[in-house]
Amino acid sequence: MATKYDASSISILEGLEAVRKRPGMYIGSVTTKGLNHLIYEIVDNAVDEHLAGECDTIWVTLEADGSCTVEDNGRGIPVGMHAKGVSAARIVFSTLHAGGKFDNTVYKTSGGLHGVGSSVVNALSTRMDIEISRDGLIHHDGYERGVPVVKLEKGLLPTLGKTKKHGTKINFLPDPEIFEKTRFREDDVKSRMHETAYLNPNLTIIYEDRREDNEKRPDGQPEHIEFHEPEGIVGFVKDINKKQKLAGLHDVISFHGVAEGIEVDVAFQYTDEFHETILGFCNNIFNSEGGAHLTGFKTAFTAVINSYARELGILKDKDPNFNGAEVRSGMTAVVSVKHPDPRFEGQTKTKLDNQDAAKAVSKVTNDKIPLYFDRNLEVLKAVIACAEKASKIRKAEERARTNLLTKQKYSFDSNGKLANCESRDASKCEIFIVEGDSAGGSAKTARNRMYQAILPIRGKILNVEKASIDKVLANAEIKTMINAFGCGFSEGYGNDFDISKLRYDKIVIMADADVDGAHISTLLLTLFYRFMPDLINEGHVYVAMPPLYKVQPAKGDEIYLYDDAALEKYRRRHEGEKFTLQRYKGLGEMDAEQLWETTLNPQTRMMKRIEIEDAMMASDMTSLLMGNDVVQRREFIYEHAYDAELDYNA
Repeated sequence: MATKYDASSISILEGLEAVRKRPGMYIGSVTTKGLNHLIYEIVDNAVDEHLAGECDTIWVTLEADGSCTVEDNGRGIPVGMHAKGVSAARIVFSTLHAGGKFDNTVYKTSGGLHGVGSSVVNALSTRMDIEISRDGLIHHDGYERGVPVVKLEKGLLPTLGKTKKHGTKINFLPDPEIFEKTRFREDDVKSRMHETAYLNPNLTIIYEDRREDNEKRPDGQPEHIEFHEPEGIVGFVKDINKKQKLAGLHDVISFHGVAEGIEVDVAFQYTDEFHETILGFCNNIFNSEGGAHLTGFKTAFTAVINSYARELGILKDKDPNFNGAEVRSGMTAVVSVKHPDPRFEGQTKTKLDNQDAAKAVSKVTNDKIPLYFDRNLEVLKAVIACAEKASKIRKAEERARTNLLTKQKYSFDSNGKLANCESRDASKCEIFIVEGDSAGGSAKTARNRMYQAILPIRGKILNVEKASIDKVLANAEIKTMINAFGCGFSEGYGNDFDISKLRYDKIVIMADADVDGAHISTLLLTLFYRFMPDLINEGHVYVAMPPLYKVQPAKGDEIYLYDDAALEKYRRRHEGEKFTLQRYKGLGEMDAEQLWETTLNPQTRMMKRIEIEDAMMASDMTSLLMGNDVVQRREFIYEHAYDAELDYNA
């Protein structure tokens, strides 16, 4: 019988209830990524004060109790009586879409456009405590899960005393009822703070981590870092290439301009690699999916280089122009715009949608780039040489691509490698990429044949970070994966990738729980990152977490332990008790029943979903793990092989 649907069925979420009911709408997710986003929302508000010329220092502290404190030396949030009959500060923290960023009079540019940042953080925190230093007094407010717990005095905030300081100090503790985990990921926070310092060369951000479990605390002292980058985005580009150990072919080129009322800053440098790294920012917000500002830069820069190539006779009349990917081959660039009225796709601001930003960046690029190249002909020739080299490689790659796509497709049910599932409903299907024939055999027996496909691979696949695309596409294991997934691939000079054709909702890397297994996983992730990034961006890539040990107590059921730390914890808890311990050297040692229970069964397995937190960190990691520095790579793998975001019911 259908449920009655009438006027009484319509619910209204009052105040901040909507945020707690649907947090993903406001911060993207309730994973660690969304958790860190709480810090960024508060910091962005402080940065807006800096952009208004009122703040030069921001303090970000991860407190010992798991909370975070963000303090700035700006003007302090207004505390006077609002037309609504209460303090303006109370309105800011308790009402969605309330703030000083809607009419461009107080803030000409703002990252926190939507006026929901402070109130959303408040709604998703167990508690929030605010101190506002303004007009010689410290004003105080406090909340629990978005509900005020500080009594107003005739509509105004109570005061804690006098002060000569000015600014806002906010402490908040994330709510475990909302988030999967409430421990901030410090590496991501530091990376974001460092980016913000690069984008604001006159700003200092002081970061401190006082948590007891922070392994980077020297001698028990808080980790303390001051981020101040007077070179701005020029230093940003240098740092990206330095971390990736890329040799710059020339000094970093930068230019600044204003068009359409939009400030444009660009810095770039060519390296001896073929990959491009171009990061886009609007009002200090990293736009991981790019947007109009990057489109404007790429289009204008490509046109300028092609024009020069024809003027210099490098491109003849009959020659086609270099395409955009060829022109940007080897480029590392940062494009930052300050926009008075930005439009983003989604509250988390992953993509800039203003077409006037494309026009502004294009105009500034067209005006400024010729001024530099006219005076630096050798640098211009080096840039065009990169495009020439990339064009030759593209032609070889197109031949390889044609060979791959014109050859008869694999028959997946009979090729001897892929054991496909029976269902053709991609939303329910999973494919497990399994290391070795032995483990593959066990997995084929253990799986749910209706929804789970098994693809065994032999050993370590080709390191695509170092290989040209023709070698990549000639690799049998990679060809099998590309064909099995069904959505093609993309890289640099062409894009044959179509995510809508993906045959499996989950692509699960299933390797041994040891250093070699971690290396194999990294090689596969690098393949996906370079050639099929949308698989990661749209949440389809996972890493299985097979156990390292099986414990059989004298009494009771067997227990699987996933790392040495878990084993040590078990020993402490069961000191004096007898048990049998089995260590798994590899997946191939498990029988089908064990493999199902520990690694394949959706009800009991552990899996790590792969996310690209931001482009800079992803590129850094790929270059570190896949580059030529063997010592650094080995140290990192040993240190981080068992770090994981665990999804118990993925």
